[in-house]
Amino acid sequence: MQVFRNIRREDTMNICVTGGAGFIGSHLVDRLIELGHNVLVIDNLSTGMRSFVHESAQFIEMDVRDPKLVSIFEEFKPSIVFHEAAQTMVQSSMENPGYDCDVNLLGLINVLDACRKVKVEQFLMPSSAAVYGDLAVLPLTEELSGMPSSFYGLTKLTAEGYLRIYREAFGLNTVCFRYANVYGPRQGDGGEGGVISIFNRLIVEGKPLTVYGDGEQTRDFIYVEDVVEANIKAMGNNNCTGIYNVSTNTGTSVNELITRFRTISGADFMVHYEAERIGDIKHSRLSNAKAERDFGFVASTTLDDGLQKTLEYFKAHHK
Repeated sequence: MQVFRNIRREDTMNICVTGGAGFIGSHLVDRLIELGHNVLVIDNLSTGMRSFVHESAQFIEMDVRDPKLVSIFEEFKPSIVFHEAAQTMVQSSMENPGYDCDVNLLGLINVLDACRKVKVEQFLMPSSAAVYGDLAVLPLTEELSGMPSSFYGLTKLTAEGYLRIYREAFGLNTVCFRYANVYGPRQGDGGEGGVISIFNRLIVEGKPLTVYGDGEQTRDFIYVEDVVEANIKAMGNNNCTGIYNVSTNTGTSVNELITRFRTISGADFMVHYEAERIGDIKHSRLSNAKAERDFGFVASTTLDDGLQKTLEYFKAHHK
């Protein structure tokens, strides 16, 4: 039987972060620990790194699809759950839609059922800009109907529906963030903001960059610390429920990224252009007005500052 440290002070909560050994999850755990909370990380380490987990957090290596998850929740008794565990790679979802569905939907349901049984006060998780598909209207707002162009986007859109019904039918307070393209330290080559981490790794290794398409496709890039701040601002806020974009409301093309990388890195690298990939979106920019209105979130990290911090991280961790 797992024995947890259950610290109960007026300003301290038991908080579970699934996927807390991953890119965004580990940064979120760091901030929660900094705020003095008692944090349990659940991660199967399929993509996460044990070394990313804060030394003051409690850790269990477990898949979110594991039926024993509910017994962990019953013992730890989390007040708040951040569900960051997911299959996040668009291309992988196109190649193996069954696995994408298994993790992103059946895994989600397993976590939601555990939350319901132990009466979790608030459940927060990321959705994605991918739920919008390639809509011609910009900026994208939360009330727009999604037409995903990838199975990853489809499972995320479906996940939003599950959260709505768990909220309406069972009273579980759910918050769902449609993240724009998140980037920053600890990011791997996969996921939706992955182009920045891929470019960083290749630049540090002195290798050429590959661009799929003409490079004029745009994304709304947001630094990971800003994403964490959005989660913290929404946590415990009774005015927050439903779906929120977490974004900068600024579109940046891949070609512009390359120009900025040349300036920041001082490196002279080659760029190769190849055919577009199936399921990729041409333009994406998310309105951030609702998040600012409901819980005062505004991204504060400029793209140049975020790129600089990320490049410094990749240089420091280059093997």
